Amino acid sequence: MSKLLFGQSYYLHFDPKLWEAMQPYPPLGTMYAASYMREQGHEVALFDAMLAESEDEWAQALERENPKYAIIYEDNFNYLSKMCLLRMRQAAFTMIGMARERGCTVIVTGSDASDHSAAYLGRGADFVLIGEGEYTLAELLNSLEKQNDFSSIFGLAYKDGSEIKVNPRRPDIKDLDSLPFPAWDLINVKKYKAVWLERHGYFSMNMVTTRGCPYHCNWCAKPIWGQRYNARSPENVAEEMRWLKENYAPDHIWFADDIFGLKPGWLPRFADVVEELDAATPFKCLNRADLLLREGEIEALAKAGCEITWIGAESGAQHILDAMDKGTQVEQIYQVSQAIHEAGFQVAFFLQFGYPGETRADIEKTIQMLRDCQPDDIGISVSYPLPGTKFYQAVEGQLGIKQNWVDSSDLDMMYQGPFATDFYRKLHTVIHKEYRAAKIWKRLKKAQRVTFRQVAVIIYYWLSLPMERLRLKRLETLPHQSMGPLPQILSPEAAAQPSPQNE
Repeated sequence: MSKLLFGQSYYLHFDPKLWEAMQPYPPLGTMYAASYMREQGHEVALFDAMLAESEDEWAQALERENPKYAIIYEDNFNYLSKMCLLRMRQAAFTMIGMARERGCTVIVTGSDASDHSAAYLGRGADFVLIGEGEYTLAELLNSLEKQNDFSSIFGLAYKDGSEIKVNPRRPDIKDLDSLPFPAWDLINVKKYKAVWLERHGYFSMNMVTTRGCPYHCNWCAKPIWGQRYNARSPENVAEEMRWLKENYAPDHIWFADDIFGLKPGWLPRFADVVEELDAATPFKCLNRADLLLREGEIEALAKAGCEITWIGAESGAQHILDAMDKGTQVEQIYQVSQAIHEAGFQVAFFLQFGYPGETRADIEKTIQMLRDCQPDDIGISVSYPLPGTKFYQAVEGQLGIKQNWVDSSDLDMMYQGPFATDFYRKLHTVIHKEYRAAKIWKRLKKAQRVTFRQVAVIIYYWLSLPMERLRLKRLETLPHQSMGPLPQILSPEAAAQPSPQNE
């Protein structure tokens, strides 16, 4: 059957902050799709943009593989793809143009394409898969080979003359155990391993056990699965862990699920099967404070080999959590942090600032929560309105041309938030300095090994923090304005216009 070249447009090299952090993971969503299509009898190849220097390497892959179909299939399990960053949208448009120049039929899917199918079709894509892509892609390729009508294919957007057609969404795949494991053989695993060992001294690989999230956090965009949630069985996940262990021997696994082990009883069973199969590998995962307080959940995580679990703490102010429709309590964050530390592994917090109604006092409550709970790591962001969310609908009238961040470090306050963009960027700096200094100081007090560089860092942070806090205070009164640059071509409206080569 016709050769398919899969690719994705998240280039770590185009995201300066994360390029510096250098914790790369290959695109699981793309790998699942390639594996599934190969199971359907197609000849497949895969271009992995994660560690590529630029789109020129995609052009080389097109030249080398000479595919009939070029499929830009984003990794819907990686939060970086779900952020719909402008720099990556630009990369996708460039890749679409390169594929069209070579006569390929171009198919695109992912969060940004699902939100802005007209933009991607306008830039030269022949088809956009809306939502979950595997079954839609298989049906589309079958129709293309037979030159059939596309109107009956669920989850598909395409041009019919000058008109854009968007078919009804396709039901999600419920039996995830029926899908083949990701196509790791199409990935340069040795390159990833070398990068991890050089930068961090261990090798981490990624897995996913679920698709979707049933919770209602009103800022969380869900263009792929909506409120639906489906899970693999503990047995199927543990079997993949064993397979990875036998074939690639990772030192660590990142479970990229929005929520790991949501179903009651799933985690205890998973821990048992991991032990039975001798599949245990240290891992990190994402969870919710309320779920982890269920009986036996934290103990099961520890038994299964969890090193650190991240929770969406978001805020230390209860009224902000309530406004977000988060469904958790501040006291639960305190409780779960203590319980996890007592169980012998680590907890990390995602924090979100700038939600409507947040005051300076609320920010201080969040900072105090950090001091009290002493999480082992933190991630800081500001509220980011994405299409399809209740939050986006509430602030849509305040948005300008720029409606997406350029890269993950942007932190642009794109709506009329409580404070200006510069305030939140400085807040990010202040919190990180205080947090990192406190963490090193804690190690010193426990007489744990600390490097000379860490001692120098803590001295620098302590000396610079008073001035940083003073600057933050001054920024409280700064008039709001969107700070980030926006190439006009990257706005959804401009992007929907045909590119010169496709006019």
